[in-house]
Parts: sequence; structure tokens; C-alpha cells
Amino acid sequence: MVVGMDTGEDLTDNLVQVSFMVIAALTRVAAGHDLSLTQLRVLGILRDREPTMAELATYLGLERSTVSGLIDRAAQRGLVHKTGHPEDGRSVRVSLTAEAQRLATRVTAEIGALTAPLTGRLNSSEQKRLTALLTKVLDR
Repeated sequence: MVVGMDTGEDLTDNLVQVSFMVIAALTRVAAGHDLSLTQLRVLGILRDREPTMAELATYLGLERSTVSGLIDRAAQRGLVHKTGHPEDGRSVRVSLTAEAQRLATRVTAEIGALTAPLTGRLNSSEQKRLTALLTKVLDR
């Protein structure tokens, strides 16, 4: 922490520093599975939902054409299924294959192990409070 910073600056500085540490962990895990950070994000998004390609583009903040290529490559690797949307024939839903579900479980555990030194500094009640605050910040 830099001396003379106000609370808002301290918060921003600490958020940025934590994000760098988390991104380093994500990058390491992704590389260990021959995935890009964006592909890792796709695994994370799809592990508990089956969005349309348009919804996935929104989650990722990418153009639909970029997501289309990303999903085509993931399908070639056997990581995702593309299925027609039951209510909109023009729309395609994306879901993880069984292999990718297992990979997502392994990746989640690896990320947890790499971030444990950060969260391990907090006792159980502090971890619950941080989880609640992050959930609020993320508006979930």
C-alpha cells in the first residue's frame, strides 16, 4: 500500500493487485491445459449454464463472429456441444461435453489451490464475508 492514498485509492490499488494475482493463477492453469484465458472463461461460464451463442458473446464481451470461431475450435477439441435452440431455430445453444465438465472440475480445483495462499490468510468468517461482499460487487 502506498502512503498518503485515500480509501478509494487504497481499494482500487488492492483490487488491481489481487486481480493480477488471480490472473496469474488463471494463466498458469489455462496454459497447463493448453487453453487460452478466453477458453478458460468459456469453461467457467458453461459449467453451470447453456447460453445461446449471442448470450455467450455478451458474457465474454466479444463480437458474435469471434465467439463463433472460438466455439467452433472448442467443438473440434471435443469440449463443447452446439445444439439448436428449441424455441428459436436461428439460435444455437452451447454446452460442455462430459470431458469438458471433468476438465472444468480439475481446473476449478487447480485455481482453488493456487489462490489458497490468498484466501488462506482469512479465517472462515472472513472468507464468508469476502464471498458476500464479492457477490454484492458482482451483483449476483
